[in-house]
Amino acid sequence: MIETDRLILRRFEERDRAPLHAMWADPRVMADLGPVKSAADSDAALARHASYDPLGFFVVERCEDGATIGFCGLKPGAPDTPIANMLEVGWMLAVPWWGGGYAREAAAASIAWGWATCGDAAIVAITARRNARSRGLMERLGMRHIPAMDFTHPLFAPDDPLSDTVTYRIERP
Repeated sequence: MIETDRLILRRFEERDRAPLHAMWADPRVMADLGPVKSAADSDAALARHASYDPLGFFVVERCEDGATIGFCGLKPGAPDTPIANMLEVGWMLAVPWWGGGYAREAAAASIAWGWATCGDAAIVAITARRNARSRGLMERLGMRHIPAMDFTHPLFAPDDPLSDTVTYRIERP
């Protein structure tokens, strides 16, 4: 578990299923991430992240009211990409929580946890080139765009705009 001033990042609990399913089924959340997910797809994502233990994305819970507001953490970079097996940070929040600094707080805490827990020399983040909001957050986190590591993501058709993937990196302090 990771705690910040306003958030708790923790393992999935059954009470998180409905808010996470709703987040992944929201076209606004998924616009730059991929197709909306069915309940079965959401459950598969939760199982996949649980398999990364001790890594994996954690449920993001607000301390003030216990609301499940998103998903954030670290995982191994996807196989068949330039970031394969690198430590990758990622995040997503439900729309009502956008713009409140929660994604930055959760991602910064995840990066700090990665430095304290893992021996990796760097942490990377990826997103679709068109995802300006996530790219801006990567920069605010101190990450730098590494054009030599940009790639066509194999999970998308080559002509899908989401396949054009950028890579950002932050070095261990």
